Amino acid sequence: MICLGIESTAHTFGAGIACDGKSHSRKNNRRKILSNVKSVYQPPLGFGIHPKQAAACHKENAVDILKKALKQAKVGMKDVDIIAISQGPGLPPCLNIGMAVAQTLAVKYKKPVLGVNHCIAHIEIGRLTAGVKDPIVVYVSGGNTQIIGHAAGRYRVFGETEDIAIGNARDLLARRLGLGQPGGPIIDKLAKKGKKYIELPYIVKGMDLSYTGIVTAALKKYKNGAKLEDLLYSFQETTFAMLVEVTERALAHTGKSEVLLTGGVAASPRLRKMMQVMCNERGAKLSAVKKEYAGDCGANIAWTGLLAYKNNIKSLEMNAKIKQNWRVDEIQWSLS
Repeated sequence: MICLGIESTAHTFGAGIACDGKSHSRKNNRRKILSNVKSVYQPPLGFGIHPKQAAACHKENAVDILKKALKQAKVGMKDVDIIAISQGPGLPPCLNIGMAVAQTLAVKYKKPVLGVNHCIAHIEIGRLTAGVKDPIVVYVSGGNTQIIGHAAGRYRVFGETEDIAIGNARDLLARRLGLGQPGGPIIDKLAKKGKKYIELPYIVKGMDLSYTGIVTAALKKYKNGAKLEDLLYSFQETTFAMLVEVTERALAHTGKSEVLLTGGVAASPRLRKMMQVMCNERGAKLSAVKKEYAGDCGANIAWTGLLAYKNNIKSLEMNAKIKQNWRVDEIQWSLS
């Protein structure tokens, strides 16, 4: 079975092709991901993402991205069995573009469309590429920060941010400091040069986290003369230590022995190193999603579309709506 996946939750419009290997006759039929192509909306320097502008960018690039994904996979729409769309959560103007594209293709080529939860897609592509079975998931991205584990037939959220996500916090701090976007890789690079730890708020409330106060405090410290590299080093150490703490607590609570880092911030070398130390101490295995799938992309949606089909998720009606605030723990989902 072959699935075309379409991603458009925020700044990225992506298309990818995934295959379960059972009906794909070409020589590379053991490959799961056949293509992964995307375009990324870049807001003006110093500004965050503007949903309507991002949606306009997606609309302009959609046809080209789809053609490239099919060409890269060496398949045509006639070979596609199902279409999967990232139905939510995300920014409504962006989500609506993806939904419109998917429904147009469904009508033209008479293909069923399955709605995929964006968060589950990040988890499942991580499980596939990292080779883990039943991990505690550290899902860290621009729009999400959650500690997740599978229990009683669905993914459960054991802890999450109470305000902004860690990826958003990193971008916001970098933007306010005039460092450019995306902020995460810039902070990773400059933080390596920091030597002095500057105390910042450490906000963990049970299993939940808060980041807005840390950003505010860091900006205040900078205005009062803190060295940039030391400040970013301290910001990174503090925010990542919070994640490590709640992840360790989730491991202890569930008795699981694997940790999976997924989402765009999972690409941070420092976060991986800090999580590795904790996992070594607990005798747990740490894995991370492959870097090319860490951010938003169509391949994540395509692979999860195949799993959704196996989970007996019904195809969408033509008047189906997006789900702006669709939570990962609202869906019955079995581990394959």
